[in-house]
Amino acid sequence: MLEEKLEGKVKHYKLLTQKALKKVKLAKGLSGKERGIAEDFLEMAQNYFADACYFQEKGDFLTALAAFSYSHAWLDAGVRAGLFKAFVL
Repeated sequence: MLEEKLEGKVKHYKLLTQKALKKVKLAKGLSGKERGIAEDFLEMAQNYFADACYFQEKGDFLTALAAFSYSHAWLDAGVRAGLFKAFVL
């Protein structure tokens, strides 16, 4: 039962993060340094998402959930820092 609940959360956070990655855009008017930081935040989010998908495929749902959470956190941090345009899922 716990495994099923965990797997359900993984599916939920995968879809949530996948939607966010499709919608995210860099904020306009970023300086060169800010743009580099924004691109780094986005790359981190994409890398954690890819890692999470790998762990999900391997059946390691706990690690997958953690990686999906990290991925989404990088996107949230980018919005809060003004590096990404705010978006609604």
